[in-house]
Amino acid sequence: MKSGMLSAAVAACGVLLAVPASAQGVKIGILNDQSGVYADYGGKYSVEAAKMAIEDFGGSVLGQKIEITTADHQNKPDLATSIARRWYEVEGVDMITELTTSSVALAVQELSKEKKKIDIVVGAATSRITGDACTPYGFHWAFDTHALAVGTGGALVKAGGDTWFFMTADYAFGYALEKDTSEIVTANGGKILGSVRIPLNSSDFSSFLLQAQSSKAKIIGLANAGLDTSNSIKQAAEFGIVASGQKLAGLLMTLAEVHGLGLQAAQGLVLTEGFYWDQSDKTREFSDRFMKRTGRMPNMIQAGTYSATLQYLKAVKAAGTKDSDAVVKQLKELPVDDVFAQGGKVLENGRMVHDLYLFEVKKPSESKKPWDYYKQLAVVPGDKAFPSAKDSGCPLTK
Repeated sequence: MKSGMLSAAVAACGVLLAVPASAQGVKIGILNDQSGVYADYGGKYSVEAAKMAIEDFGGSVLGQKIEITTADHQNKPDLATSIARRWYEVEGVDMITELTTSSVALAVQELSKEKKKIDIVVGAATSRITGDACTPYGFHWAFDTHALAVGTGGALVKAGGDTWFFMTADYAFGYALEKDTSEIVTANGGKILGSVRIPLNSSDFSSFLLQAQSSKAKIIGLANAGLDTSNSIKQAAEFGIVASGQKLAGLLMTLAEVHGLGLQAAQGLVLTEGFYWDQSDKTREFSDRFMKRTGRMPNMIQAGTYSATLQYLKAVKAAGTKDSDAVVKQLKELPVDDVFAQGGKVLENGRMVHDLYLFEVKKPSESKKPWDYYKQLAVVPGDKAFPSAKDSGCPLTK
């Protein structure tokens, strides 16, 4: 009898040892670019935002501690997939979020589907994430290329910017942003005069800018992001492109890039974001806390990571389990009401629908305090910014 009990105890210990140590808690992975072209755009600041969400939620869920793990994918889909696989198979990670860089997000989303794990994309832009590449476990949170095209592209065409030339990042994100914006431009009566594809993390944009300049397009659409956008704008100023009458459209710009450029270089740019720190008492309170921790105000990627993390934890609590299928059901049913989105809703294809905002960057003389960079031109309603689930191209909604 004793020997039988001992054998059972040993067997039980063996089972416990075989399970990842964190499997008893809830573990969230923040996977993004922390050292490259998108390090300010999301980076370690998104990690801090996720930590704030965990603290604000109370640090535990279903009586279990919430843990966070993080890694730099260096904008390499193969490296990102390798990290995600180890997190899922060895380290007991339950959900991965942020996922800046569209090629990375698409690769990790496919692995997550295979492993039946939830991924919530925040920093990557391609609308394919909840379009033709949608999965039962994949979500897209802060914005996408379709929303940016509707916001910035639509506004500029209506303001008379009816001829366009694109400077496009040469990977999935750039292609999607150019495609979505081109469709909005032509639907509103505009014309596309050409485009050029540019490798990620380029340092010299001169030959590309000369092509854009010689096109005589009224709008040069920058279908890139992060430091690539900042460097495009700086070098465009050296060529006198804006001074000679062409207008630059930063199709994916955030507060981080405007801060990096400074108001002198960024003034007059029109852009679309899903969050601005100085919109309300609630956004100011959150952003002041973020500033104390990081030394900067949050952009929509960092505030969006806070929201995605918080909403995942709310869904786990509502489901009463961290089982992916049960949590997915709650994520698609619960409203999103937090500092990032009010009255947000998640569609069947995983797209979180919320309002975005069209901003113009202030002139230096208009800025009254640090980080006072934007004046709001318009609200872009969520149902206009994002297609319906049935119109998204997602096979799950057919």
